[in-house]
Amino acid sequence: MIIKPSTTLRNEYNTISKLCKEKQEPIFLTKNGEGDLVLMSIEAYEYREEMLDLREKLLSAEANRLSGTKTYTIAEVSERLRGLIDGTL
Repeated sequence: MIIKPSTTLRNEYNTISKLCKEKQEPIFLTKNGEGDLVLMSIEAYEYREEMLDLREKLLSAEANRLSGTKTYTIAEVSERLRGLIDGTL
């Protein structure tokens, strides 16, 4: 975990920006010794958002499965895909 005082952002923006991009992890900024902000590169933010979206979809699929929604075996999915590719479906 990287923690820096908020004045570092103002005084050393380029250094902080480079650190965010190199480490690909959030940098926590403090103000008066208290947590204030979290900074991260756009790449790290987009990756995090994609992972959160995937997690939400997986949790939804699992909830559907547990509630009795029809599921398919790998063989059934493969057969259907072959049919779609071959034009038989």
